[in-house]
Amino acid sequence: MFNRQDYVYQSSDPKGDEGFGKVFAVVICFVFFLGALQVAYETVSGWYQNFMQWGSGMPAFVAGFWPF
Repeated sequence: MFNRQDYVYQSSDPKGDEGFGKVFAVVICFVFFLGALQVAYETVSGWYQNFMQWGSGMPAFVAGFWPF
């Protein structure tokens, strides 16, 4: 009654494996690109903020030397 055998068919699909590998590589490269983009944005943003702080403090520093 319960003597039924189940068979597992394992098929090797080299084109499917190759496609998955390519898609996985593209995803990894995209994530790496996003990380590099974030680092570049944070660097430029930090430079801009520091320049604005320096630019707003420099006139007051120079004005301190004026005799008027």
